[in-house]
Amino acid sequence: MYLAALFVLTVFAAQLVRVQAFDASRVQEAALAKRLTTEVLLPTRGRILDSKGNVLAASVERRTVTVNQTAVKAFRQYVDGRLVTTGVVGAAQALAPLLHTTPDALVPQLMGTSGYRILAKGVTPLEWRQIEALGIPGVLSEVTFSREYPAGQSAASLVGFVTDDQSAGGGLEWAFDADLAGTQGKDVFEQARDGKAIPWGQQDSTPAVDGKDVQLTIDADLQWYATNALAQQVERMGAKSGYLVVEEVKTGKLRAVASYPTFDPTKVRQASPGDLGNRAFQEVYEPGSTAKVMSIAAAIEQGQISPTTPVIVPNRLKRSDKTLKDSHDHDTLNLTVAGVLAKSSNIGTILSTEGVPASTMDQYFRAFGLGAKSGIGFPGESAGLLTPAAELNGSQRYTMLFGQGIAVTAIQATGVFQTIANGGVRLTPSLVEGVTAPGGEQATPAPTAGTRVVSTSTATQVSQMLEEVTLPGGTAPMVAMPGYRVAGKTGTANRIEEGRGYAGGGYTVSFVGYAPAEDPKFVISVVVQRPALSNPAGGAICGPVFKDVMTYALQSYQVPPTGQAPVSIPLTTGPLSPGAPGVIYDRKSTG
Repeated sequence: MYLAALFVLTVFAAQLVRVQAFDASRVQEAALAKRLTTEVLLPTRGRILDSKGNVLAASVERRTVTVNQTAVKAFRQYVDGRLVTTGVVGAAQALAPLLHTTPDALVPQLMGTSGYRILAKGVTPLEWRQIEALGIPGVLSEVTFSREYPAGQSAASLVGFVTDDQSAGGGLEWAFDADLAGTQGKDVFEQARDGKAIPWGQQDSTPAVDGKDVQLTIDADLQWYATNALAQQVERMGAKSGYLVVEEVKTGKLRAVASYPTFDPTKVRQASPGDLGNRAFQEVYEPGSTAKVMSIAAAIEQGQISPTTPVIVPNRLKRSDKTLKDSHDHDTLNLTVAGVLAKSSNIGTILSTEGVPASTMDQYFRAFGLGAKSGIGFPGESAGLLTPAAELNGSQRYTMLFGQGIAVTAIQATGVFQTIANGGVRLTPSLVEGVTAPGGEQATPAPTAGTRVVSTSTATQVSQMLEEVTLPGGTAPMVAMPGYRVAGKTGTANRIEEGRGYAGGGYTVSFVGYAPAEDPKFVISVVVQRPALSNPAGGAICGPVFKDVMTYALQSYQVPPTGQAPVSIPLTTGPLSPGAPGVIYDRKSTG
């Protein structure tokens, strides 16, 4: 027995020497590793601001409350002046009001052997401080964030949203995620059995770096007003959808980009997938008569026509494999080119502009911004559809001159009129004023140089003709604004329905214009898809929305009324004879 006891003690002694001497460092490291825990430090996502500094998106701190069930049973409270152990039941009774639940529902969540269980998410900092003050062993919290959108649905399709884990889900949240997201940090510390940090224990912390703020060119008030005006008209017309763009003529800054139907960015799961994007960037449509501005501008720039050039406009026009017509039947008309544009004649537009070679016209359309993305980088933005000149079919060569057989986005259509309003110089549209780091360092995008598309003289002539559209005798007198000169163009085009072609697709109606015409401040485009009318018109449906939003914008930015009268251009002529000097007529049909 003595020898056996001696042997056992010798083994114990040898093991003690090994642990405390030879393996001391390794054992200490293993023990420390069990006590060490790493907590991820989340950065605050940067804000998205409007041009005036109003918040469009911001993150607020929230807490996820957790429990170590093995530690709760040691909870002690004062009862009748005595400190007693009340354990799980006492903890449930104290916690329930602060977690907006009942003690009976909370007890099962506090009982058990789990070292980690989530009790509640989205707890405010104030609520957590009240919970923490209870001193319940094992009840801890993790910092999380919730994204808030003060502008609500009016800016949702533009600003975008974040998912449940605060990752970018769409819109500008996605486009500028690299700036907004920030960088995670970490906190490594020794943890006691109840989950709390051991005082004076080993600690190592790497702070998180908060995201940058992104300031937009968008005016939140104008965005709200435009979205509401658009939504009311879409609903009133029983239409499928609509979009509206407000662009500053001389800077290219987008002040509003509305899309309807829209969604609640705090309830993304309830939204229709088709409403999560912004249609002004992503949806393409055949523009119809608003595209005539490009064709006529190109023909003027090529020296083939002028606003007063006389045109004989028949009721029908045979080109290639199709017989083309205007929106309504009419007798043969004697118009000027200005009259062709003001009365929106498809036939007159073809006759006035078909002398420009297809390849040359293609160059002008692309110079106006068609067939390419805007350069903004909005997620899912479309480049539109513009068939190269060499690939045009017979009739498409002519239909594209009046806006069918091509497809644009509302951003592109707005840019066409911005070019004319800006004296023939196209500016790349912009959405961002600058990016500001947490330390205050600012980065401002360099202004892009404009691209001259047509001469100042051509732009002026086209602008004068566009004013006639909004005067008596044109297709949009309803947009006239007392005290201001307005230039613009209506558009109505057959609409393609996916999988069905033109059959049952209805119409796309639009109006694009700018004011004051003599010194333009804003260009606004309004597009409504598939209104529930058998014979809709862009002026009647989109014109009132344009007028309403333009009036608000001019007043908001304190743009003074017009101080000079417009130039008057005749829209009609006396009797014209085919073959007379300077007269445009259908040479192909008459030989």
